[in-house]
Amino acid sequence: MSSIVLHPIGHVSGGRSEAIDDDWGASRACILLDAGRFTPDALLGLDQFSHAEVIFLFDRVDDADITTGARHPRGHSHWPRVGIFAQRGKNRPNRLGIGVCRIIAVEGLTLTVEGLDAIDGTPVLDIKPVMSGFSPRGTVREPDWAVAIMADYW
Repeated sequence: MSSIVLHPIGHVSGGRSEAIDDDWGASRACILLDAGRFTPDALLGLDQFSHAEVIFLFDRVDDADITTGARHPRGHSHWPRVGIFAQRGKNRPNRLGIGVCRIIAVEGLTLTVEGLDAIDGTPVLDIKPVMSGFSPRGTVREPDWAVAIMADYW
């Protein structure tokens, strides 16, 4: 396979400094766009949306910690072993994270959000508005362990 090169559009500023598994709901942070590549026009109209999807890089995950097979989510043996693509852990092969967060403000090259589960300094790869037309169609199905893992996440 060929390589893909991505360049961050900006980075997370503020919010948490450590990747702790739970209580992300009230975490407030800013996404600062790269002023060398963008003008405020890049965020024009985003303030009309309530939420944004943010694609970011888990840049602090060490190569030795990457998982390519199955594991117990969060290392809890009471949950079943499932493949890395059947969970949302940070130890992913390409270290990509995706989060949906509430838009608080858009000002210049700064997007202020709440509930982004990325830490201070995290490279941001893309931002997209949440549109209801792209939400899942039909009932969302998930196993009991997935519901349990999210009980205190927000």
